[in-house]
This record gives sequence, structure tokens and C-alpha cells, in this order.
Amino acid sequence: MEIKNVVFDFGGVLVDWNPRYLYKTIFKDTSEMEYFLANICTGEWNTMQDAGRSLAEGTELLQKQFPEYHSLIGDFYGGWEQMLNGEISENVALLPRLKKKYKLLGLTNWSAETFPVALQLFPFFGQFEGIVVSGTEKMIKPDKAFFHVLLRRYRIKAEHSLFIDDTLKNIDAAKAMGFHTIHFHDGVNLEEQCKKMGVL
Repeated sequence: MEIKNVVFDFGGVLVDWNPRYLYKTIFKDTSEMEYFLANICTGEWNTMQDAGRSLAEGTELLQKQFPEYHSLIGDFYGGWEQMLNGEISENVALLPRLKKKYKLLGLTNWSAETFPVALQLFPFFGQFEGIVVSGTEKMIKPDKAFFHVLLRRYRIKAEHSLFIDDTLKNIDAAKAMGFHTIHFHDGVNLEEQCKKMGVL
């Protein structure tokens, strides 16, 4: 089936985001930082903000639960920009080449409050014809309903679309819907994978 659209996840694929970039400047002990990120400001907690909960509400709930970490929890979104370590340049460099042949779209798990900051910081977002943000829609990958928002809004079909994400459960959900997929992770050369699929 002919591919007409390329759909990108952003964090971990085009943007190097990691809370450790911030917290390694705050914690002196790496093991304490890892404990904090594994047990206090967890990925699951951050996902709730990506799914539409306000940053203020998420922060306040966690500060009440762990008052001894009140300041460090406040730093998570207070210093959020420091978690961005720039674009993943070798992948961003592929966008103009792909845009010549395909509709470029984004489907991202990202807070509605922090995504506008990223839009200002990274000019490459201007190359996308459309972007669907989980925090705005109040639904999140791998929920298939979130993928359907993208399909309906931009009048595309899964079987005509290549979906690129760094999270396996999102890739599995997309595959089940008929998307062509590339699971991007350490050790994967995205340009080579795109060439193997015939899109570059």
C-alpha cells in the first residue's frame, strides 16, 4: 500500500527530552536523583499532565503526597525547559526530504501547557502540516481513540501512513490499526529505516 503520510512522535524522536538534564544540576547524588524520578516525579505522574491534567493540579497533588519533596517537585515544571537538550539533529534533518513527498503530521503525548514552549524553541515544528497534542485532546497514546483524532482531522488512512515513535506500546497500537511503523530507539538509524521502507 502506498505511503502518503509520515506521522512523528516528538519526545525521544525529534526532541531530546529527559528530566535528568534538569535534576542532575540539583541533586549531588545520582542515586538520590534516580530514586526521586522512579518514586516521586514518576513517568506515570507526568503522563497525567500529558493527558490533560493541569500542571498546577498535578504539582499540588504530589506536593501534598510528599511534602518533604515540596521544592523538588515544584522544580519539575518550574524548570521544565532545562529538560530539553535540543533537537535530535540527524532525525530533524530528514524532515525537509520527507516533506517533499509526504504529508508530515505529529501525534504527541505532551502537556497542553508546555507544548507551546517547545513550538517557540524548535523552528522545525513549522514543517508539519498538522499536530495533535494529547494534553489538548485529553487523551493519550496508546489509546486508539487518540489515533482516530489524527485520522479524522487530517482525513488520512492508517494504511497510507508511516508512524514513528520511541515507545513500543504506541507502535503496537498503531500496527494494530494498520499503520506502517518504525520503532525508534538507541541503536536505530532512522534514515536507514526510512530507506528500507522506501520512503527516502
